[in-house]
Amino acid sequence: MEQGRPNPDLIIFDCDGVLVDSELLSCRCLSEVLGEFGFALSEAQALELFLGRSTKAIEQHYRGLGQIVPDGFLPRLKSRVLQTFAAALEPIPGVGGVVSGLTVPFCLASSSDIDRVSLSLDVTGLRPLFDDRIYTAQMVRHGKPAPDLFLHAAEQMRAAPARTLVIEDSVSGVQAGKAAGMTVWGFVGGGHYSGRDGQAILSAAGADRVFGRMSDFWKGA
Repeated sequence: MEQGRPNPDLIIFDCDGVLVDSELLSCRCLSEVLGEFGFALSEAQALELFLGRSTKAIEQHYRGLGQIVPDGFLPRLKSRVLQTFAAALEPIPGVGGVVSGLTVPFCLASSSDIDRVSLSLDVTGLRPLFDDRIYTAQMVRHGKPAPDLFLHAAEQMRAAPARTLVIEDSVSGVQAGKAAGMTVWGFVGGGHYSGRDGQAILSAAGADRVFGRMSDFWKGA
């Protein structure tokens, strides 16, 4: 794809932090549930370590520290997240209008499991926009920052990686998109970037462009 305003054959949206303003909610849940199991992790640390990554990454992180996350942790975390999302999750302002106005194929590729993604779309009213064009980390061997998920989504959508645009809010997601050979735009309009320099963070990760409002999706691109 040429630089400047792209004309992609496919646009891949991340879910958490791009379609729905979920990252602060999910990091709060992670901090609370880890605390119940005796692991001290602040919300800020959760954002730093696990933003845009799958639950498998949480287990791998603690295994690397010589600690084993108990068997009951993931079911309790999933339950807490789903309960919290059902009560408080909101869509990113303006995202519905942007997605519904697209004239090129698009899909969703998320590190979250399908139950969480489905609930997020249902609660925020975005489900009809994506139908069955939903791909999750459970479908591939390696999650973000590996390129596997984005490559899988592009293959399923019959698009060449070089003609694919990814919209991501996390360092791991940006890295995954670039590793897949795709153009990546960083989005920093989620609540988790309040007080953080998202422009610098995602630019350093390799984002081709960073923007903060869905109303600016095509502006300056």
